[in-house]
Amino acid sequence: MKKYLIPIILLPLLAFSSLVSAETKTFVKEYSYQASEYDSKVSCRALALEQVKRLLLEELGTYLESDTEVKNFQLTKDQIIILTAGIVRTEIIEEKWDGKTYSLKAKIIADPNDVASSIEKLRQDRQKTREMEEMRQRADEELKEIERLRKELEIAKAEKPNLSQYNKAINGLSATDWFQKGKAFENAGNHKQAIEANTRAIELDPKYAYAFNNRGTAYGNLGDHRQAIRDYNRAIELDPKDAAAYYNRGNTYGNLGDYKQAIRDYDRAIELNPKDADAFNNRGTAYNDLGDHRQAIRDYNRAIELDPKDAAAYYNRAIAYGKIGDHRQEIRDYNRAIELNPKYAKAYYNRGIYYSGLGDHQQAISNIKTAARLGDKKAQDFLRSKGIGW
Repeated sequence: MKKYLIPIILLPLLAFSSLVSAETKTFVKEYSYQASEYDSKVSCRALALEQVKRLLLEELGTYLESDTEVKNFQLTKDQIIILTAGIVRTEIIEEKWDGKTYSLKAKIIADPNDVASSIEKLRQDRQKTREMEEMRQRADEELKEIERLRKELEIAKAEKPNLSQYNKAINGLSATDWFQKGKAFENAGNHKQAIEANTRAIELDPKYAYAFNNRGTAYGNLGDHRQAIRDYNRAIELDPKDAAAYYNRGNTYGNLGDYKQAIRDYDRAIELNPKDADAFNNRGTAYNDLGDHRQAIRDYNRAIELDPKDAAAYYNRAIAYGKIGDHRQEIRDYNRAIELNPKYAKAYYNRGIYYSGLGDHQQAISNIKTAARLGDKKAQDFLRSKGIGW
């Protein structure tokens, strides 16, 4: 992973086949929507799908809250449901339309313990949590707007009412559904499918800034940074106060080596959201790459103040301290990064190199071996060159 990419939380892929293991549970719900004279098959399906998803997430959320470690996360029931919507996907089992009623039967198959683990990881990602909360708020507002417009249409039916607003609201609800699917794909590391889902959301709502933002993230994770920037540009055009879009674009410019533009974007992200620890952390890395290590340290200090448990900020600050020759602080930061994340391969490798420089070869090899076992390629190559196994 390149250092400027948004930290990707690879959430466990949930089982969606008919072969359900002993660890999985199946939740099944049905919902029937009675069409008004203004509804089409498309609008009925969108409304029925939204309601059956809510029923499923409600049941899954209740189970998670009472029977898994989620009960220890100090989350409300609504927060659990909101985060779960970005992890699981709904499968339609059966759907029927007779011209008056649209009936849907759907299911979620998931390992509750995997979902609980994914919720714990997802809730630590401030940006993704915020997006999930706003996605739910958008869906709630769309349902209210659809109900309001339906009542207006009933009042105005003798006057041949204009259905365009109603249909636009339906499209907005469907766009949110596709955006939610995109989040589930993204959180599972399925970036191509995330692009497809967000593209569908954009087709239904060409002004959906978050869909452009998230599609940009998916393109970036696939290495298509130019397309990612185009999507972030559009997201910013649609919502100039979206700190996340500036932050993401800054990450992408950093990956392209344009550190000055990356810093400008991080500046704007921080201006819009002064408590974004990740923006300070990544701006510090951009300053480090420009050789301004003392400014980098100031940014890492602020990131750590905002999030004292961010192992990456300590690791990055250790590198900066090493660049200015403060090796005592460098090793303290590597130690702290490893304390916070005992599987931090790069921190073990760098700490090993630090000990090697001191002539403490036993400590050096021990740390580099640990890094190699954790999958660090540099550590593995180093040990191979010395004929040492791990």
